This record gives sequence, C-alpha cells and structure tokens, in this order.
Amino acid sequence: MSTKACNAFINLNKLPDLFLYFREKMAFPYLLIAFLLTINISGAIVGAPTSPETMRVDDRDRIHIALNLEFLETEFFLNGALGRGLDSIAPELAAGGPPPAGAKKANLDFLTKNIIEEFAYQEIGHLRAIISTIGGFPRPQLDLSPQNFANIFDHVAGYNLVPPFDPYFNTVNYLLASYAIPYVGLVGYVGTIPNLVNSTSRRLVAGLLGVESGQDAVIRTLLYQRANEKVFPYSMTVADFTNRISDLRNRLGMSGNKDEGLIVPQELGAENRTQSNILSADANSLSYSRTPPEIFRIVYGTGSENKPGGFFPNGANGRIAKGFLARI
Repeated sequence: MSTKACNAFINLNKLPDLFLYFREKMAFPYLLIAFLLTINISGAIVGAPTSPETMRVDDRDRIHIALNLEFLETEFFLNGALGRGLDSIAPELAAGGPPPAGAKKANLDFLTKNIIEEFAYQEIGHLRAIISTIGGFPRPQLDLSPQNFANIFDHVAGYNLVPPFDPYFNTVNYLLASYAIPYVGLVGYVGTIPNLVNSTSRRLVAGLLGVESGQDAVIRTLLYQRANEKVFPYSMTVADFTNRISDLRNRLGMSGNKDEGLIVPQELGAENRTQSNILSADANSLSYSRTPPEIFRIVYGTGSENKPGGFFPNGANGRIAKGFLARI
C-alpha cells in the first residue's frame, strides 16, 4: 500500500481519497468500503456489542451498581419491619419500577424490629442521596419471596431444608437473611472508591460505606449473641449458617476468600488471636473489597455476571449491569 493510502486510512477526513484509491487498485473495493462505513468518528464499530470491559464507564456508572443493592436493602428492611415498602413512603424514588415480589412483615422481637425499621429509613436516605447526586433509574424487579430465600438457604446448607427456610418466620431467621444482604454492598463500596474520579462521588460513597458498615456490624453482633444456638428446627447453629452463607458467597464470587462467618479458625482471627469474627476483615483487619462482576455473581446467585437470578430475576439496572447481561 502506498504512503498516500496509509495516510488516508489513518485520517478519516480523507475517506474519499481512500475509496478512490482502492476502487482503482483493488479487486474487491466494496467489501472494504462497507467495512469502513461501519466506523464512526471515535473509531468504535457501530452496532458492535458493548460490554463493561469495552465501554467507557464513569463514576455514575460505578455508583449505579450500588443503587441496585440499596433498592434491595430498602425493600427488605421496610417490609420486614413495617409490612410495606418504598411505594408507601417515598414512591418517587422507585421511579415507576415494579414492586418487589413476595416481601412481607417479619415476626420480629421489639428490639430487632426497632433496629430494622431504623435501617429501613436509612436506606431511603441512601437512595435519595445517590439519586439527587448522580441521578438514578427505576427500581429493578426484586424477589424477596420466602421461596427465593428458601432456595438460597438450600444452597447454603447443601441440601433441601425441611421445612423450607422462611426469612420472615422469626427474629433469628430474619437476621440470618439480613446477614446475606448488606455485606455484599459494603465490600462493593470498598472496591468502588479507588476507581472514583470526582471528589463529590468519593464523598458520597464514603458516607454510604460508613453507614452500611455500621448496619453490617449490628447484624453480625446480634447474631453473634446467638452464635451457638440451634436454628429451629434445623440441626445447624447460627454460627454454622453464617459460615456457610459466607462460603457460598466466596464460591459464587470466584475470587478467593473475601467473606467470613462469625466463628473462624484462629489463624483467620484478628492477629491470629481470636476465633470470634464479629467484623469480617483480612489479615491486617482491613475490609475486603469486591469488583462489579463478583457482586453480580453473588446477588444473582448464579455465579455469573451474565446470568440473572436470585434477588434480581431480570437482572440489575445501570449501564454496567446491562452490559454484562447483553452478553448472555
């Protein structure tokens, strides 16, 4: 190819020269021209599938991953404590998204009910903070039904529990179900902060992380008080369930050990000196972090960021989530 042709290929402003050259010199000009016509001014191929690995993502896209989890927590806590969801308190934040499936009021003791109700209102604040700062999207379809939790806890146990696990049955069950949710958002925030560019975004996520960490610590503490109690009518203790929930999330996340139950071998305890594990952390007592694919693999319950299910039967919302789903 001549120098003139190379320059024309590199400079899209000289496409007419390139077309003329190939029409005169090549035996199959129209194939090449058809290919060049698929190229837009930025060099991307028009109509090519977009994935999170190839799309240009910004702070808004990254924080939108967390917005899905905030919707999940809001609806679970509101319904568990009050028997009604976001549509009854701040419907504008749902933006017309479908109500969650199967959510209902839990049979909670007085203390736990008050704590979960406070958490629910905090989650409404989180939704408002995210949406008012960076914009939002309609609430995704959520599955908070007893049947969905029963399926999850069957995978936790490694066999079908009889009777099926019901998160709304009593306080212990509800706390175990709660253990399965906020921590995922916490480690997601830890993984997000280093990738944020704007100071406003970092300030927002730092504030969200602080409260999410507190919620997780309270839930784990309430469960730790019952660590050695059997979860009626099953043979496993509270600690057994937390360890198995954490094991399941590690398997689904497929990125090693980033999740630990309430009782751990001493070599995993703080400074290798304790078997208690009220706060899950690494060897230096720093919080674990997770990437977007890991988060989706866990909350979908499928082990794949490309295959929806679990709490998000139709998948999560936002450009990154939709980019993964487009690759199914």
